[in-house]
Amino acid sequence: MEKVKLGPEPLLYPMPAVLVGAKVDEKPNFMTAAWCGIAASKPPAISVGLHKVRHTLKGINEQGTFSINVPSSDLAQKVDYCGIYSGRKRDKSHLFQVFYGVLETAPLIGDCPVNIECKVIHSLDLGSHILVVGEISETYINEDCLTDKKPDPLKIDPLIYTTGVTQYQRLGEVIGKAFHMGKD
Repeated sequence: MEKVKLGPEPLLYPMPAVLVGAKVDEKPNFMTAAWCGIAASKPPAISVGLHKVRHTLKGINEQGTFSINVPSSDLAQKVDYCGIYSGRKRDKSHLFQVFYGVLETAPLIGDCPVNIECKVIHSLDLGSHILVVGEISETYINEDCLTDKKPDPLKIDPLIYTTGVTQYQRLGEVIGKAFHMGKD
């Protein structure tokens, strides 16, 4: 099959559509991010790439904490709203049911099935974006998103952002069992 050159593009799938939370000027603020992923297992850490002008980044820098909230697909409209409008111009603190966890300074979204509470351990300037790495202090999940006491991705129904075509999607079919298929 012939390949087409696209230039240096960060083309990875799937990209989560998460809501990054931070307390900014004493109010909860949330922004949409797709450049988010697992960074380490010991200590458990997550990273998120944030454009330098983001209002939420101001709160992360002030507090030294942030949250990653995994919305289900039914929250797509609110997720998109948080990506379109800046907290500098619109108060997003009342869009969701907000709670605080063990860190007490990172706002978490009760409407999201999964919430990850993080303490900043590193920030790296990458040009247009700052890569923020947070050590996970606690993870919360809705009880109805568990199967046999384990997180069930189909019950979580995470929202996925598709770059290029700029749309939201949900998880698809199961292809096979990881760490077993390759043994055949």
